[in-house]
Amino acid sequence: MESFSKSYKDAGVDITAGYKAVELMKRHIAKTVTSGAVSSVGGFGGLFELDLTGIERPVLVSGTDGVGTKLKLAFLMDKHDTIGIDCVAMCVNDIICSGAKPLFFLDYIATGKIFPEKIAAIVSGVADGCVQSGAALIGGETAEMPGFYSEDEYDIAGFSVGVADKSKILDNSSVKSGDVIIALPSSGAHSNGFSLIRRVFNIESADLSLYVGELGCTIGETLLEPTRIYVKPMTALFDALTVKAVSHITGGGFYENIPRSLPESFGAKIEKSAIRVPPIFDLIAKTGKIDERDMFNTFNMGVGMSVVTSRDDADKALEILRANGEDAYIIGEVSARGKGVVIC
Repeated sequence: MESFSKSYKDAGVDITAGYKAVELMKRHIAKTVTSGAVSSVGGFGGLFELDLTGIERPVLVSGTDGVGTKLKLAFLMDKHDTIGIDCVAMCVNDIICSGAKPLFFLDYIATGKIFPEKIAAIVSGVADGCVQSGAALIGGETAEMPGFYSEDEYDIAGFSVGVADKSKILDNSSVKSGDVIIALPSSGAHSNGFSLIRRVFNIESADLSLYVGELGCTIGETLLEPTRIYVKPMTALFDALTVKAVSHITGGGFYENIPRSLPESFGAKIEKSAIRVPPIFDLIAKTGKIDERDMFNTFNMGVGMSVVTSRDDADKALEILRANGEDAYIIGEVSARGKGVVIC
């Protein structure tokens, strides 16, 4: 007998809508299947067979995150097929900072009312992010919570697990003064600072379809651009040379994230003129009258990830990253003079 509860539906939870959403998302999930994925959609747990070939001492590395108030842009623009990429990116980009390779991903979506097509669109973005990172989407949960969320709103969070050989985990112990800091460009604001962005542009009342010349598109399109995923180019880099440290530039910008990958006795000297700042950040600073320090302490300013290598390896690192689709460039060096970040 098919599962159905009239009483539960009268209370605002339509379990049949959830079943339809699962059916619609199956084709998106199918494209994320990797050799390790052994579970099917609808089970009570996601199963993954771990292939440890070539790994002497396996260490699991996990990451979890959400998308934050960037979701408000998706609601206002009624566009839901890219926000899942952000959710995957925020997890897997953290994992690779340890030198690990993401294996699988699970998502959690909570909403006031399940609209199956909308849920499927969200999951299509999650699947795209998983494909970009080589991770299998092996499970998830969709919760209908009337009275807690409004019918048109939802939240999404995710969880990913990766693996690394213990001997190859990045521990910054080899970092020294004069090492080079390489930037991997961001695709924009990624998924950070949107509480400030929303205030600056008065997003709830703004015309998000307004074309802005310096952006080359509408402001809504620019802000909703999904977070760039760096797993594949970084994996190629790990395979080719010794990477000393990696930082995912998220909330807290340069000042919080770059020092996290450096030994306590070292700092970073960043050349401001070298940073390729996308126009959206200039527009945010100008519109919101935000000073430079706060901009670099809130946003990625066009640098989604920073990589530390020896000076001797820098040219090869740039070559490998560029061959793998990243227009990487040098933004500074490690300094033994004081802690933290100096932007000059």
